[in-house]
Amino acid sequence: MEMAGLPYIVGNWKMNGTRAMLNEARAIDRAAARFPKVQVAVAPPATLIYRTRDAAAIIGVGGQDCHAEESGAFTGDISAQMLKDAGADFTIVGHSERRTLHGESDADVKAKAEAALGAGLGVILCVGETESQRDAGEAETVVGAQLEGSCPRVDGAPEKLSVAYEPVWAIGTGRVPSVEDVAAMHKAIRAKLVALYGEGGADVRILYGGSVKADNAAELLAVPEVGGALVGGASLSAESFLAIVGAAASLDAD
Repeated sequence: MEMAGLPYIVGNWKMNGTRAMLNEARAIDRAAARFPKVQVAVAPPATLIYRTRDAAAIIGVGGQDCHAEESGAFTGDISAQMLKDAGADFTIVGHSERRTLHGESDADVKAKAEAALGAGLGVILCVGETESQRDAGEAETVVGAQLEGSCPRVDGAPEKLSVAYEPVWAIGTGRVPSVEDVAAMHKAIRAKLVALYGEGGADVRILYGGSVKADNAAELLAVPEVGGALVGGASLSAESFLAIVGAAASLDAD
């Protein structure tokens, strides 16, 4: 289900959701049929991947992380093959919460991305700077280094790869970088992707994530090189998430 030209709106539920949340997934899925010009997906907790895939016919369903190994003595971990078997079609890797709370290095993220691609999953690879790094004027350098170290090495164009720029200081804080800052960073990420992958790097979608809400989605999604959004808290309610999907659809109509 590769729809590279369409805006890609992905909900990351993080550690939220029991079976009752399947009602939200069904509502998102039903509404997605009204927005054929937007690619919509959710990443529920691993316990709900199979049920979400079963409940939803149209939207993508993914994992929030995967292990770099196929199987083995890794208690509590889930491999890319297991995600695939449960019905996932993509996984997020390298989210700042994984990098910070679980100490994941760029090399760890790269290994996970390569494992996921090898299992046939799409990958949303997250990068982003901290507040102190931005204040020091190092944001683009930091993100460039993360891409250098985290991006999977693949033959040819990385068709199933998306990159999500998530300024760490904007995640869940309500603070959002200026449109100019988002544009500058997405331009820098594009240049780095082309440097890494050649012409294929021009086609990798770059998503913005970090306090995306209905009231700022249209402005953010209109920024050059912003190919979609990775949405946290606002994706836990079908109503607020679908308002963001609607904002993406309205851009195409303009």
